[in-house]
This record gives sequence, C-alpha cells and structure tokens, in this order.
Amino acid sequence: MSGDRPLVGVLDHGSGNLHSACRALDAAGARVRLSSRPDGFADCRGLVVPGVGAFEACMDELEAGGGADLVRAWAAVSRPLLGICVGHQVLFDSGDEHGRTRAGLGVFDGVVTALTSRRLPHMGWNLVEAAPGSRLFAGLASERFYFVHSYAAHTAPDGALTSWVEHDGDRCVAAAERGPVCSTQFHPEKSGRAGARLLRNWLDIVEGP
Repeated sequence: MSGDRPLVGVLDHGSGNLHSACRALDAAGARVRLSSRPDGFADCRGLVVPGVGAFEACMDELEAGGGADLVRAWAAVSRPLLGICVGHQVLFDSGDEHGRTRAGLGVFDGVVTALTSRRLPHMGWNLVEAAPGSRLFAGLASERFYFVHSYAAHTAPDGALTSWVEHDGDRCVAAAERGPVCSTQFHPEKSGRAGARLLRNWLDIVEGP
C-alpha cells in the first residue's frame, strides 16, 4: 500500500449494505466517509454506491436526494467509482422489473432485466469469468463471489471490460469496468478474502495512476 490511506466516500441514499461496505473498505485500506449529502464528497478520491432491493426504489432515492446527479457527474469525468449490487444495476440505462421500466443513470449502456433461471433469486457463491486485462480482478482468476439478485444486465456495455457469471443457464454481467468507473453485481463486502482482494484492487485504481 502506498502513501496515506485514500479517502473514499460511501453514498447513503437510503438503501444499501452500508456498514458492511464501510467495514470492508476500511479493512482493505481506505479511510471511509459515509454521507447522504451529495456535497460531502468533494475531497474524496473514490465514491462507492451500494444498493439493495429494487431498481426503481433505488433510483427514486437517488433522484430525491441528489445522488443521481452526483454519480453522473462523478462518472462523466472518470473519477473512481464503484457500484455494488443494485448500485451496479442503476448505472445502466434502465431497469425492467415487474413490467415497469425505470430510467437508470446511463453510465453504462444496457437494460437490467429478470434472470431466466428456474431457481430465483440467484443467491450464493459463484465463479466469475473475469475479463482479460481486468484490474478489478487482478490476482483473482477462478475465484467465487457472493451473489443475491433476481435481475441483471445481460449484454456487455460498450467500451467496458465485462466479467460474467452463469447461474442455472443464465449468463449475465458480473462486473463492468470502464477505466476507474467500476461496478459489481455481487457483494465484495460479503465475499471473504476474494472480495477483500477485489476492494484492494479498486483502491489501487483509486490511488492511481
């Protein structure tokens, strides 16, 4: 680890595995600031957007609290960003749940749709097929990560390194990386040593170059 521990913000938008994410980031080597204020992250070197539950509810919370504009602006200038679970899903163009389509943040192109697996939700440990050249998965070939979801993106976003997971015949996006803007469908903070290494890899991206 080089230099001081980087300051990383965790956005509290009302729906997320906040304290587990904060503890895991701290253990990985970050100083962590948890805040619901979009103006509270100006001096942070990285931003984490967690999320649990439904795409539409998460987007409603982000829009209501100003978090949506914050995340879009952060990604637009390629500041280090990490979306987790539903925080990963809302980075896509839109989500289609229960016959309702809700616009997402549009950081990655693509639509989040229901898994076609017979066994839902997809919950448990699964092998991730890491994208060649991935910085997020450096040193993590053939590792398993913890998933819990019933919806996912099924197409690779343009210009992004895309890693994949297969559950019961349904192949979907496990993670996406466009430079320092990253996201994971799985929960690194619940994924043991592999998740801890992935968070450390992301912090290496935060610290640059």
